[in-house]
Amino acid sequence: MKLLDKKTSLDTVRLAIFVVVTTVATALLAVTIGNISFNATTKYKAVFTDAVGLNKGDDIRIAGVKVGQVDKIALSQTDAGQGGLAMVTFSVDSDQVLDESTKATLRYRNLVGNRYIALTDGVGGGERLKANGVIPKERTAPALDLSVLFNGFKPLFTALTPADVNQFAFEVIKVLQGEGGTIESLLAKTASLTTTLADADQVIGDLITNLTSTLQIVSQRQQNFSQLLVNLQQFITGLSQDINPILNSVGSINSLNNKTAGLLQQTRVPLKSDLARLRTVASTLDDTQAIWVKTLQTMPEKLNTMTRTASYGSWFNFFLCNFDGNVTLPTGTRVSVAYDNNSARCVK
Repeated sequence: MKLLDKKTSLDTVRLAIFVVVTTVATALLAVTIGNISFNATTKYKAVFTDAVGLNKGDDIRIAGVKVGQVDKIALSQTDAGQGGLAMVTFSVDSDQVLDESTKATLRYRNLVGNRYIALTDGVGGGERLKANGVIPKERTAPALDLSVLFNGFKPLFTALTPADVNQFAFEVIKVLQGEGGTIESLLAKTASLTTTLADADQVIGDLITNLTSTLQIVSQRQQNFSQLLVNLQQFITGLSQDINPILNSVGSINSLNNKTAGLLQQTRVPLKSDLARLRTVASTLDDTQAIWVKTLQTMPEKLNTMTRTASYGSWFNFFLCNFDGNVTLPTGTRVSVAYDNNSARCVK
Protein backbone atom coordinates (compact mmCIF):
# COMPACT_ATOMS: atom_id res chain seq x y z
CA MET A 1 0.00 0.00 0.00
CA LYS A 2 2.87 2.32 0.83
CA LEU A 3 4.52 1.52 -2.53
CA LEU A 4 1.29 2.42 -4.33
CA ASP A 5 1.03 5.74 -2.46
CA LYS A 6 4.66 6.51 -3.27
CA LYS A 7 4.13 5.81 -6.99
CA THR A 8 1.00 7.96 -7.04
CA SER A 9 2.85 10.84 -5.44
CA LEU A 10 5.68 10.56 -7.98
CA ASP A 11 3.21 10.62 -10.89
CA THR A 12 1.52 13.66 -9.36
CA VAL A 13 4.82 15.50 -9.13
CA ARG A 14 5.65 14.67 -12.75
CA LEU A 15 2.22 15.84 -13.88
CA ALA A 16 2.61 19.09 -11.94
CA ILE A 17 6.06 19.72 -13.51
CA PHE A 18 4.63 19.06 -16.99
CA VAL A 19 1.71 21.44 -16.38
CA VAL A 20 4.01 24.18 -15.09
CA VAL A 21 6.46 23.86 -18.04
CA THR A 22 3.61 23.79 -20.57
CA THR A 23 1.98 26.83 -18.99
CA VAL A 24 5.22 28.82 -18.99
CA ALA A 25 5.95 27.90 -22.61
CA THR A 26 2.41 28.83 -23.66
CA ALA A 27 2.67 32.14 -21.80
CA LEU A 28 5.99 32.97 -23.46
CA LEU A 29 4.53 32.11 -26.86
CA ALA A 30 1.49 34.30 -26.19
CA VAL A 31 3.71 37.19 -25.08
CA THR A 32 5.87 36.84 -28.20
CA ILE A 33 3.00 36.52 -30.67
CA GLY A 34 0.84 39.13 -28.92
CA ASN A 35 3.74 41.57 -28.74
CA ILE A 36 2.97 42.10 -25.03
CA SER A 37 5.24 44.28 -22.95
CA PHE A 38 5.30 44.37 -19.15
CA ASN A 39 6.99 47.77 -18.96
CA ALA A 40 5.03 50.71 -17.61
CA THR A 41 3.44 52.58 -20.52
CA THR A 42 1.74 55.90 -21.19
CA LYS A 43 -1.08 56.32 -23.68
CA TYR A 44 -1.09 59.06 -26.33
CA LYS A 45 -3.19 59.87 -29.35
CA ALA A 46 -2.40 61.10 -32.85
CA VAL A 47 -4.66 62.42 -35.62
CA PHE A 48 -3.89 61.17 -39.16
CA THR A 49 -5.50 62.19 -42.44
CA ASP A 50 -5.12 58.57 -43.59
CA ALA A 51 -4.40 55.48 -41.46
CA VAL A 52 -5.11 52.82 -44.11
CA GLY A 53 -3.12 49.64 -43.44
CA LEU A 54 -2.37 50.45 -39.80
CA ASN A 55 -3.60 47.74 -37.42
CA LYS A 56 -3.89 47.28 -33.70
CA GLY A 57 -0.64 45.93 -32.28
CA ASP A 58 1.61 47.57 -34.92
CA ASP A 59 4.89 49.02 -33.67
CA ILE A 60 5.61 52.48 -32.34
CA ARG A 61 9.28 53.25 -33.03
CA ILE A 62 11.74 55.94 -32.09
CA ALA A 63 14.97 55.95 -34.14
CA GLY A 64 14.03 52.52 -35.44
CA VAL A 65 13.68 51.00 -31.95
CA LYS A 66 10.31 49.65 -30.83
CA VAL A 67 9.02 51.60 -27.80
CA GLY A 68 5.31 50.79 -27.91
CA GLN A 69 2.34 49.60 -29.92
CA VAL A 70 -0.94 50.76 -31.43
CA ASP A 71 -3.91 50.21 -29.13
CA LYS A 72 -6.89 51.51 -31.08
CA ILE A 73 -7.83 53.06 -34.43
CA ALA A 74 -11.07 55.01 -34.80
CA LEU A 75 -12.57 58.04 -36.50
CA SER A 76 -11.70 61.34 -34.87
CA GLN A 77 -14.87 62.73 -33.27
CA THR A 78 -13.50 66.25 -32.97
CA ASP A 79 -12.51 66.41 -36.64
CA ALA A 80 -15.45 64.50 -38.09
CA GLY A 81 -16.52 67.53 -40.07
CA GLN A 82 -13.16 67.75 -41.86
CA GLY A 83 -13.52 64.69 -44.04
CA GLY A 84 -13.24 61.91 -41.44
CA LEU A 85 -9.78 61.93 -39.87
CA ALA A 86 -8.34 58.93 -38.03
CA MET A 87 -7.63 58.97 -34.30
CA VAL A 88 -4.91 56.50 -33.38
CA THR A 89 -4.43 55.61 -29.71
CA PHE A 90 -1.04 54.14 -28.85
CA SER A 91 1.05 53.23 -25.81
CA VAL A 92 4.69 54.20 -25.32
CA ASP A 93 7.11 53.11 -22.60
CA SER A 94 6.89 55.59 -19.74
CA ASP A 95 10.63 56.29 -19.83
CA GLN A 96 10.20 57.84 -23.30
CA VAL A 97 9.47 61.57 -23.23
CA LEU A 98 7.16 63.07 -25.87
CA ASP A 99 6.78 66.85 -26.09
CA GLU A 100 4.59 69.25 -28.00
CA SER A 101 6.99 69.23 -30.98
CA THR A 102 6.94 65.43 -31.44
CA LYS A 103 5.93 64.32 -34.93
CA ALA A 104 4.26 61.03 -35.83
CA THR A 105 4.82 59.55 -39.29
CA LEU A 106 3.10 56.47 -40.66
CA ARG A 107 5.65 54.34 -42.54
CA TYR A 108 5.86 51.04 -44.40
CA ARG A 109 7.60 48.24 -42.54
CA ASN A 110 7.82 45.98 -45.62
CA LEU A 111 6.42 45.56 -49.12
CA VAL A 112 3.67 43.27 -47.84
CA GLY A 113 1.92 46.37 -46.51
CA ASN A 114 2.65 46.22 -42.78
CA ARG A 115 3.07 49.66 -41.23
CA TYR A 116 4.37 51.30 -38.08
CA ILE A 117 4.40 54.79 -36.54
CA ALA A 118 7.74 56.57 -36.30
CA LEU A 119 8.04 59.26 -33.62
CA THR A 120 10.58 62.04 -34.18
CA ASP A 121 11.46 65.24 -32.30
CA GLY A 122 10.41 68.47 -33.94
CA VAL A 123 12.27 71.77 -34.04
CA GLY A 124 12.26 73.88 -30.87
CA GLY A 125 11.05 71.28 -28.40
CA GLY A 126 8.29 72.27 -25.97
CA GLU A 127 6.51 71.14 -22.86
CA ARG A 128 6.18 67.47 -22.11
CA LEU A 129 3.10 65.87 -23.63
CA LYS A 130 0.76 64.66 -20.90
CA ALA A 131 -0.86 61.23 -20.81
CA ASN A 132 -3.63 60.89 -23.42
CA GLY A 133 -2.19 63.98 -25.10
CA VAL A 134 -3.01 64.40 -28.76
CA ILE A 135 -0.54 64.92 -31.58
CA PRO A 136 -2.49 67.06 -34.08
CA LYS A 137 -2.68 66.37 -37.78
CA GLU A 138 -0.26 69.25 -38.47
CA ARG A 139 2.48 67.13 -36.88
CA THR A 140 1.48 63.77 -38.46
CA ALA A 141 2.06 62.38 -41.94
CA PRO A 142 0.28 59.45 -43.61
CA ALA A 143 2.10 56.64 -45.38
CA LEU A 144 3.22 56.99 -48.98
CA ASP A 145 0.54 56.25 -51.57
CA LEU A 146 2.37 53.38 -53.26
CA SER A 147 -0.37 52.92 -55.85
CA VAL A 148 0.23 56.39 -57.27
CA LEU A 149 4.00 56.07 -56.84
CA PHE A 150 4.37 52.69 -58.54
CA ASN A 151 1.93 53.52 -61.33
CA GLY A 152 4.53 56.01 -62.52
CA PHE A 153 7.08 53.19 -62.71
CA LYS A 154 4.67 50.71 -64.31
CA PRO A 155 6.28 50.83 -67.81
CA LEU A 156 9.64 50.10 -66.18
CA PHE A 157 8.33 47.28 -64.00
CA THR A 158 6.83 45.42 -66.96
CA ALA A 159 10.33 44.78 -68.33
CA LEU A 160 11.95 43.72 -65.03
CA THR A 161 12.01 40.50 -63.08
CA PRO A 162 9.93 40.30 -59.86
CA ALA A 163 13.13 40.30 -57.77
CA ASP A 164 14.34 43.53 -59.41
CA VAL A 165 10.92 45.13 -58.94
CA ASN A 166 10.85 44.28 -55.23
CA GLN A 167 14.41 45.53 -54.68
CA PHE A 168 13.76 48.77 -56.54
CA ALA A 169 10.42 49.36 -54.76
CA PHE A 170 12.05 48.81 -51.37
CA GLU A 171 14.82 51.28 -52.24
CA VAL A 172 12.21 53.87 -53.26
CA ILE A 173 10.30 53.48 -49.99
CA LYS A 174 13.46 53.73 -47.87
CA VAL A 175 14.62 56.87 -49.62
CA LEU A 176 11.25 58.63 -49.58
CA GLN A 177 10.66 57.73 -45.94
CA GLY A 178 14.12 58.97 -44.99
CA GLU A 179 15.15 55.58 -43.56
CA GLY A 180 18.29 55.09 -45.56
CA GLY A 181 19.96 55.71 -48.88
CA THR A 182 20.02 58.92 -50.84
CA ILE A 183 18.58 60.27 -54.03
CA GLU A 184 21.94 59.51 -55.68
CA SER A 185 21.74 55.83 -54.73
CA LEU A 186 18.13 55.70 -55.93
CA LEU A 187 19.13 57.27 -59.24
CA ALA A 188 22.02 54.82 -59.53
CA LYS A 189 19.63 51.92 -59.00
CA THR A 190 17.24 53.43 -61.53
CA ALA A 191 20.08 53.83 -64.02
CA SER A 192 21.06 50.19 -63.57
CA LEU A 193 17.50 49.03 -64.14
CA THR A 194 16.98 51.29 -67.13
CA THR A 195 20.24 49.96 -68.61
CA THR A 196 18.81 46.46 -68.32
CA LEU A 197 15.65 47.73 -69.96
CA ALA A 198 17.70 49.40 -72.71
CA ASP A 199 19.51 46.13 -73.40
CA ALA A 200 16.18 44.37 -73.67
CA ASP A 201 14.92 47.20 -75.86
CA GLN A 202 17.82 46.61 -78.27
CA VAL A 203 16.90 42.93 -78.51
CA ILE A 204 13.24 43.80 -79.00
CA GLY A 205 14.20 46.35 -81.66
CA ASP A 206 16.29 43.77 -83.54
CA LEU A 207 13.42 41.30 -83.32
CA ILE A 208 10.96 43.86 -84.72
CA THR A 209 13.40 44.77 -87.53
CA ASN A 210 13.87 41.12 -88.49
CA LEU A 211 10.15 40.51 -88.27
CA THR A 212 9.53 43.54 -90.51
CA SER A 213 11.95 42.17 -93.13
CA THR A 214 10.23 38.79 -92.97
CA LEU A 215 6.80 40.34 -93.37
CA GLN A 216 8.01 42.40 -96.31
CA ILE A 217 9.25 39.26 -98.05
CA VAL A 218 5.95 37.53 -97.31
CA SER A 219 4.10 40.59 -98.65
CA GLN A 220 6.13 40.52 -101.88
CA ARG A 221 5.30 36.83 -102.29
CA GLN A 222 1.71 37.27 -101.19
CA GLN A 223 0.21 35.63 -104.29
CA ASN A 224 2.58 32.64 -104.08
CA PHE A 225 2.03 32.39 -100.34
CA SER A 226 -1.75 32.49 -100.82
CA GLN A 227 -1.51 29.82 -103.51
CA LEU A 228 0.65 27.73 -101.20
CA LEU A 229 -1.97 27.95 -98.49
CA VAL A 230 -4.72 27.02 -100.97
CA ASN A 231 -2.72 24.03 -102.23
CA LEU A 232 -1.98 22.98 -98.69
CA GLN A 233 -5.66 23.23 -97.80
CA GLN A 234 -6.60 21.16 -100.86
CA PHE A 235 -3.91 18.61 -99.99
CA ILE A 236 -5.18 18.30 -96.42
CA THR A 237 -8.76 18.04 -97.71
CA GLY A 238 -7.73 15.25 -100.11
CA LEU A 239 -5.99 13.38 -97.30
CA SER A 240 -9.10 13.77 -95.17
CA GLN A 241 -11.30 12.36 -97.95
CA ASP A 242 -8.92 9.45 -98.57
CA ILE A 243 -8.42 8.62 -94.91
CA ASN A 244 -10.00 5.17 -95.23
CA PRO A 245 -7.91 4.06 -98.27
CA ILE A 246 -4.80 5.40 -96.54
CA LEU A 247 -5.53 3.41 -93.39
CA ASN A 248 -6.23 0.30 -95.48
CA SER A 249 -2.96 0.84 -97.34
CA VAL A 250 -1.11 1.04 -94.07
CA GLY A 251 -2.58 -2.32 -93.09
CA SER A 252 -1.61 -3.81 -96.46
CA ILE A 253 1.91 -2.41 -96.17
CA ASN A 254 2.22 -4.01 -92.76
CA SER A 255 1.09 -7.36 -94.18
CA LEU A 256 3.55 -7.01 -97.11
CA ASN A 257 6.32 -6.22 -94.66
CA ASN A 258 5.59 -9.38 -92.68
CA LYS A 259 5.56 -11.53 -95.82
CA THR A 260 8.73 -9.94 -97.15
CA ALA A 261 10.43 -10.60 -93.84
CA GLY A 262 9.40 -14.27 -94.04
CA LEU A 263 10.62 -14.52 -97.66
CA LEU A 264 13.99 -13.02 -96.82
CA GLN A 265 14.30 -15.38 -93.88
CA GLN A 266 13.73 -18.37 -96.18
CA THR A 267 16.12 -17.21 -98.94
CA ARG A 268 18.84 -16.01 -96.60
CA VAL A 269 20.98 -19.17 -96.75
CA PRO A 270 20.78 -19.69 -100.58
CA LEU A 271 21.31 -16.01 -101.17
CA LYS A 272 24.41 -16.10 -99.02
CA SER A 273 25.80 -18.99 -101.13
CA ASP A 274 25.00 -17.17 -104.39
CA LEU A 275 26.74 -14.05 -103.18
CA ALA A 276 29.85 -16.08 -102.33
CA ARG A 277 29.93 -17.61 -105.82
CA LEU A 278 29.29 -14.23 -107.42
CA ARG A 279 32.31 -12.96 -105.53
CA THR A 280 34.38 -15.81 -107.08
CA VAL A 281 33.15 -14.94 -110.60
CA ALA A 282 33.94 -11.27 -110.06
CA SER A 283 37.46 -12.17 -108.90
CA THR A 284 38.01 -14.37 -111.99
CA LEU A 285 36.83 -11.61 -114.34
CA ASP A 286 39.15 -9.19 -112.63
CA ASP A 287 42.12 -11.55 -113.00
CA THR A 288 41.41 -12.10 -116.77
CA GLN A 289 40.63 -8.48 -117.48
CA ALA A 290 43.31 -8.14 -120.20
CA ILE A 291 41.94 -11.16 -122.13
CA TRP A 292 38.37 -9.86 -122.03
CA VAL A 293 39.47 -6.41 -123.17
CA LYS A 294 41.41 -7.82 -126.13
CA THR A 295 38.53 -10.15 -127.06
CA LEU A 296 36.02 -7.29 -127.04
CA GLN A 297 38.35 -5.11 -129.15
CA THR A 298 38.89 -7.77 -131.87
CA MET A 299 35.37 -9.20 -131.85
CA PRO A 300 33.84 -6.65 -134.33
CA GLU A 301 36.43 -7.47 -137.03
CA LYS A 302 36.03 -11.20 -136.49
CA LEU A 303 32.24 -10.93 -136.66
CA ASN A 304 32.49 -9.01 -139.97
CA THR A 305 34.79 -11.71 -141.39
CA MET A 306 32.50 -14.53 -140.23
CA THR A 307 29.46 -12.71 -141.67
CA ARG A 308 31.20 -12.32 -145.07
CA THR A 309 32.21 -15.98 -145.09
CA ALA A 310 28.69 -17.17 -144.34
CA SER A 311 27.08 -14.94 -146.98
CA TYR A 312 26.97 -17.79 -149.56
CA GLY A 313 24.49 -19.93 -147.67
CA SER A 314 24.03 -21.89 -144.52
CA TRP A 315 27.57 -23.18 -144.64
CA PHE A 316 31.12 -21.94 -144.39
CA ASN A 317 33.57 -22.01 -147.34
CA PHE A 318 37.20 -22.44 -146.42
CA PHE A 319 40.03 -21.79 -148.85
CA LEU A 320 43.56 -23.05 -148.30
CA CYS A 321 45.83 -20.19 -149.01
CA ASN A 322 49.10 -21.59 -147.71
CA PHE A 323 50.58 -24.12 -145.43
CA ASP A 324 53.99 -25.50 -144.57
CA GLY A 325 55.28 -28.35 -142.50
CA ASN A 326 57.63 -31.33 -142.22
CA VAL A 327 56.79 -34.89 -143.15
CA THR A 328 58.83 -37.82 -141.80
CA LEU A 329 58.99 -40.72 -144.24
CA PRO A 330 59.05 -44.36 -143.09
CA THR A 331 62.71 -44.41 -143.92
CA GLY A 332 63.28 -41.71 -141.35
CA THR A 333 63.85 -38.98 -143.85
CA ARG A 334 62.20 -35.63 -143.10
CA VAL A 335 60.78 -33.74 -146.08
CA SER A 336 59.71 -30.06 -145.91
CA VAL A 337 56.37 -29.31 -147.62
CA ALA A 338 55.11 -25.77 -148.45
CA TYR A 339 52.14 -24.45 -150.45
CA ASP A 340 51.20 -20.90 -151.40
CA ASN A 341 47.99 -19.87 -153.17
CA ASN A 342 48.24 -16.51 -154.85
CA SER A 343 44.61 -16.21 -155.83
CA ALA A 344 42.63 -13.08 -155.14
CA ARG A 345 40.90 -14.65 -152.13
CA CYS A 346 44.19 -15.17 -150.41
CA VAL A 347 45.46 -11.65 -151.01
CA LYS A 348 44.92 -9.42 -148.09
